[in-house]
Amino acid sequence: MSSDPTTASGAVRDSTPAARASAPLLSIRDLDVTFATDAGDVHAVNDLSLEVAPGEVLAIVGESGSGKTVTAKSILGLLPETATTDGAILLSGRDVLTASDQQLQQMRGSDVSMVFQEPSTALNPVYTVGWQIAEGLRAHNPRLGKKELRARVVEAMENVGIPNAAERHDYYPHQFSGGQKQRIVIAMALALGARLIVADEPTTALDVTVQAEILDLLRDLRDRMDTAIVLITHNMGVVADLADRVAVMYRGDLVETAAVRTLFANPSHEYTRSLLAAVPRLSTTEIVAEADAAPEAPAASEASAGSGVAVAVSESPAPEAPVAARPAAASAERPAGEPIVVVNALEIVYPGGFGKDDFRAVDRVSFEIRPGEVFGLVGESGSGKTTIGRAIAGLTRATGGSLSVFGHEMVGFKEKKFKPVRKRIGFVFQDPAASFNPHLSIGECVAEPLHVHRPELSDADRKQATYELLEAVQLPRDYAARFPHELSGGQRQRASLARGIALDPELLIADEPTSALDVSVQARVLELFKELQERFHFAALFISHDLAVVDMLSDRIGVLYKGQLLEEGTGEQVLRNPRHDYTRRLIASLPVPDPVEQAKRREVARALR
Repeated sequence: MSSDPTTASGAVRDSTPAARASAPLLSIRDLDVTFATDAGDVHAVNDLSLEVAPGEVLAIVGESGSGKTVTAKSILGLLPETATTDGAILLSGRDVLTASDQQLQQMRGSDVSMVFQEPSTALNPVYTVGWQIAEGLRAHNPRLGKKELRARVVEAMENVGIPNAAERHDYYPHQFSGGQKQRIVIAMALALGARLIVADEPTTALDVTVQAEILDLLRDLRDRMDTAIVLITHNMGVVADLADRVAVMYRGDLVETAAVRTLFANPSHEYTRSLLAAVPRLSTTEIVAEADAAPEAPAASEASAGSGVAVAVSESPAPEAPVAARPAAASAERPAGEPIVVVNALEIVYPGGFGKDDFRAVDRVSFEIRPGEVFGLVGESGSGKTTIGRAIAGLTRATGGSLSVFGHEMVGFKEKKFKPVRKRIGFVFQDPAASFNPHLSIGECVAEPLHVHRPELSDADRKQATYELLEAVQLPRDYAARFPHELSGGQRQRASLARGIALDPELLIADEPTSALDVSVQARVLELFKELQERFHFAALFISHDLAVVDMLSDRIGVLYKGQLLEEGTGEQVLRNPRHDYTRRLIASLPVPDPVEQAKRREVARALR
């Protein structure tokens, strides 16, 4: 059980066997989990044994179906009635598997808490966040008065870095950003002083800068409160950034466990090596902090001290104006032909209403997309990425400037005139589980664009076209009869790609198509995207917060910040030689699958904030 990570202050954590083996907080012994299904028993976890010490971060990694989330739910006794368990899960000496419902209720919150993957679904939209954090406190301490209850909730919110916690106690979930909602879910987990947090993909849907903030928060909780964390994730960069030890699962089996630096430097199991090989890597030159992170902030002249990391902080002029109103830079390597999308000083403004100011989602943005070109658009949540993609597809109204799509002006466009243009555009959504109709089969979902835009096709021709589309994305044709819930995440995303190319589009808009996928599945989907793009020669707007993925696929990249395009160019120009401090911050915030390198990058990222 040895490990060698460092604390936030840079000191080496005491993770020796003698320091940890004496009193494990969590001990899983010979755990077996089997689910009864209509098709027969499914063995989800096989003879699993693990231990977690106080203040230790254990990351459990593996593909979908490996058993990592089943293991996490077992720790809290949250498995459904169809599950049969064997073995033991000792939490502070008490066996979770043999505990009564009343005992489990006492253990949840005080001994162990869970941070779920998607805070938007974990939080109830009709209750204030203060009420929801207080819910666990009320259940365990019914005698608490209103004032004391409120004080403890505000303290929990302050502990996770929510600004103006006393005021925002009465806010609703929709009034918080994605990163703040994740902090609130963590506050709920900590409100009762739980010694162990089970975090199931806590940063999957977050932008890299927000993700870095959440990882800093979890690291601080570990160091300040000696909180143990079981981290379920598919992001190997997050593992390298936060974990002390790593457990690798494959089809229900524990195939390898090792200290984080040992595992990344010398993985012993073939499956672990394949996982690490599948991680997209961003090859960049050394990142240098030159000014404060926010583009509008004035430059500073300071020397970074005490970090042990070489970070040059030099005086520089105020950042130049956004790319916005000037034309995209020409490149000899760009695909030939007239642009099919021309964005010129584009503005998209949402009316405020009820006395509130209008919200400017897109502010004077300019770029072009040529035939066969993949244009990558990166930036934080709220930067305007998805808004621009939806405007190009005619799903959001452009309010100013100019947006030309296949020569059709989108500012003030009429739906009837644009409908013939829309069939030349395909769309791949972030979450196919939400974009597919659960009552339709996969074949019916894929064939939907054909029904709308190719009504002249016979049922037989439409069915044959659907089979060919499924085969094009490497899915067997018999999958047409299955329903979305019967496919894995990667298979649903392949089906979503099939639907996106159903009309042989000249332009494909892909909005975060791989953000929720395991690394190995993501690698296959990205490879498939490249193969389809080379085969069908469509242009693409690829929207993502993962810089490594964008770098892998894109001919050109644009960086958005608060609705403004800060810089645009090739990957070499934008990611290897960034001009703006915000771009540098994005690059530095991207965790890399190397614990030693990640520790250095973390210090650089902090200097850029």
